[in-house]
Amino acid sequence: MSDYDLHEYPNGIRLLHKQVPHTKIAHCGFLLDIGSRDEKPHQQGLAHFWEHMAFKGTEKRRSFHILNRLETVGGELNAYTTKEKISFYASLLSTHFERAFELLTDLTFNSVFPEREIEKERTVILEEMSMYKDAPEDAIIDEFDTVVYGQHSLGHNILGTRQSVTDFQQADFHQFLAENVRTDRLVFSSVSNLPFAEVKRLADKYLAPLPARLGARPRLAFSGYQRTEQLERRPITQAHCLIGGPAYGIKDERRVPFFMLNNILGGPGMNSRLNMGVREKHGLVYSIDSTYSPYTDTGLFGIYFGTEKSQVKRTIGLVQKELKLLREKPLGTSQLHTAKEQLMGQLAMAEESNGGMMQLLSKSTLDLGHVESINEIFARIRRISAAELCALANEVLHEDNLSVLQYVPE
Repeated sequence: MSDYDLHEYPNGIRLLHKQVPHTKIAHCGFLLDIGSRDEKPHQQGLAHFWEHMAFKGTEKRRSFHILNRLETVGGELNAYTTKEKISFYASLLSTHFERAFELLTDLTFNSVFPEREIEKERTVILEEMSMYKDAPEDAIIDEFDTVVYGQHSLGHNILGTRQSVTDFQQADFHQFLAENVRTDRLVFSSVSNLPFAEVKRLADKYLAPLPARLGARPRLAFSGYQRTEQLERRPITQAHCLIGGPAYGIKDERRVPFFMLNNILGGPGMNSRLNMGVREKHGLVYSIDSTYSPYTDTGLFGIYFGTEKSQVKRTIGLVQKELKLLREKPLGTSQLHTAKEQLMGQLAMAEESNGGMMQLLSKSTLDLGHVESINEIFARIRRISAAELCALANEVLHEDNLSVLQYVPE
């Protein structure tokens, strides 16, 4: 992508901006290369807890002032935590862009973690855990991480454990930030109708003065995967199943073709092989899909479905049939062309979202060191061969490599 601006400050913080003249809305935010996989065993859930606590008070604001700062002008303030990233971001009229820029900088770098707020938010997160536990379609996804990654930090639940969340104190937050925040591993990105000169003027004001925090912060690579089959009986009415295993990391050259393979198998299109072969043909599920999440050094592939307890074995058999077809029968010329066109169309539509574009600028910069243009991605997709997809299917989608987690009614 060439139509964006990039500036790096001496403290290592990178500023990215894409000007979209026709919009009145500004999307902006910080993305930090910190996530739940960076937690030590006793810190499980701390990254997510920090995300919550960032809104609870800074050196100059109380929670009430943070939450009202953008809402009063019709804006939205939000955040999220993943295995490898934390983001604080906002959307609002571009006429109030500086208001969002200053607020996001304040809560990202100046949070004070008031003890009284920690106690209140602790209860909120424990309730969040209970909510997920009551939703088996969500709980099975979290637990499957542990099935695949075991005791590695990638296998830990982002929310943490009830014990770890109960034990966290103010000092734990300050220690976690000191251990993990690196100014050369975070970016501020924005998409709006503002010219880059105006955005940089504000960045000079809010980002340039921040002290540099540099230095290595290595991540323990994942290894030692062992295929596992696990069945749990739960007080539920429908059975839930997840099948999958490790896949390719974010920098692996096989990432794009495997993303396409996953799209063919169980992507968002209603014509995916799993949807057509299991729901449309046999009516065994309401929804069935496959996902691929690449991380720094590995990735996670998974197929999820929910069905009647009596139909689990049959449904797994149909899933295995589709996997076998991908391993043994290369796509024909027409099928391959259609799959490429479908994926490129989906990616092009996703790029139409300015909020999504803001996140893409940040994530691509942190993960790859540059922002891939859609034309570069299209060129890689066009080079994919049927033989390449078959090879990937045999490497990742073989039954002997895939773990299985089932929730079945008691």
